[in-house]
Amino acid sequence: MSFSKNDLPFLKYSLGAFALSIALAGAMTSYSESYLEQSQKARMEVQKQLSDARLQLVATQGDQENMSSYSLEYLALQDQKVIGNEQRLDWIEGMEKLRQQGIVLDFKYTIAPQQAYAPNPTVEAGNFQLNRSDMSMQIDLLHEEQLLQFIAALRSQMKGWFMLDGCSLTRAVADSEASPLKADCKGGWFTMKNRNMP
Repeated sequence: MSFSKNDLPFLKYSLGAFALSIALAGAMTSYSESYLEQSQKARMEVQKQLSDARLQLVATQGDQENMSSYSLEYLALQDQKVIGNEQRLDWIEGMEKLRQQGIVLDFKYTIAPQQAYAPNPTVEAGNFQLNRSDMSMQIDLLHEEQLLQFIAALRSQMKGWFMLDGCSLTRAVADSEASPLKADCKGGWFTMKNRNMP
């Protein structure tokens, strides 16, 4: 089949429609590729968001488990009167109760004013300020075991967190009427206070 110039007026609409179809097909192909690329980018973004959301969910569940376990510890510390203000009056009353039990011959003690405590090495305490009230004790003993019983009673019968730094024992001279042993002990009462609380 052959075409001549005379056939062009009859074919011009067909050729125009063909050219328009090719241009339209090219545009549609280009648009489809662009749309596919955007869809893939959007899909990757949604997958990233889903992955982030899953990680946040796992972290939140972990935090919830930690909060439930830490809340028990927090409540225990509150019950022991470690969290909150200094419990000086309670400590004095507790020491007098120990005196009445007669675990040791006699003792004297002093509780210093509360001060901020900075442990070494440092410990991250979060929103809590760790404080310590130093206490020194001079204890009259018949024998060494009384000192151990006294320290055990102090820790078990009194609310609070007492840390013993150390004790030194000395024997009385043979002709003295005083107790056979004297103990000089140093330690401190710890409290934790939320920095946001008045």
